[in-house]
Amino acid sequence: MAIQGDGGVGLEIILARRIVEKAIPMKDSPFGLAGRTALITGGSKGIGRAIAELFARAGAELFLCARSEGPLLDAAEAIRGDAKVRVETATADMARREDVGRVAREAVERLGKIDILVNNAGWNIPQAIDEIRDEDWDHVVELNLTSAMALSRAVAPGMKQRGWGRVIHISSIMGLASTPKRNGYSATKAALIGMCQASALDLGPFGITVNCIAPGPIATEMPMSILSRSEQDALAARTAVGRWGTPQEVAGPALLLASDAGRYVSGTCIVVDGGALARVF
Repeated sequence: MAIQGDGGVGLEIILARRIVEKAIPMKDSPFGLAGRTALITGGSKGIGRAIAELFARAGAELFLCARSEGPLLDAAEAIRGDAKVRVETATADMARREDVGRVAREAVERLGKIDILVNNAGWNIPQAIDEIRDEDWDHVVELNLTSAMALSRAVAPGMKQRGWGRVIHISSIMGLASTPKRNGYSATKAALIGMCQASALDLGPFGITVNCIAPGPIATEMPMSILSRSEQDALAARTAVGRWGTPQEVAGPALLLASDAGRYVSGTCIVVDGGALARVF
């Protein structure tokens, strides 16, 4: 639907503009999440925290988990103070299957239901294919891929019963292309996209959408701790916009996928990379 006098711009784009301008409260827009609950892994910092902050501003109640208690509690307190919504937390290592099960149970027990799942926890251990240690491979697979499967499996029955749900996996452009020594990371991030497509078909008839977001160079702890300054500069130069992105620039697409504004988007992967994959040379 277009509005006359706005150059044929779609209604949802115009509404998004007005949200930014604070002409329409976000909670009352198609992007609003009032009455919804969201479980976000890796929610204490970086992309996970940015998504949590935006979801809270949209009206969602949150359950955040992370490995370190201090940053997790700090994030929850800040979000509560800013958005005035309920925020529950649990410390957990998503590479441990028992922790994944506990998080799923506690989230439902404390919030009553989970409407939105954001599988954001992940890590990278750079190793060439002939240098990979079994324990490192197993850790990356368990954290980046298996935890997403296990949490999706745990929350799907409740979503199916209610006839509404959103599952969002944070993949990476490293699941679509790669670079040396990213074997485990690229393998798991590509697998998330494949799992997303299959489970979107499983769950679509029940009012549940499943999607991936593939961030490019986003200035978070993981790439900043792994890459040298020259590598960071080289990645920025590969983007069309000439810079690294911010976690907040990933949160916007996540809100689209989590809200009714994105209800017809499923089984796909939204690339948020500043145009990095557009470049051939």
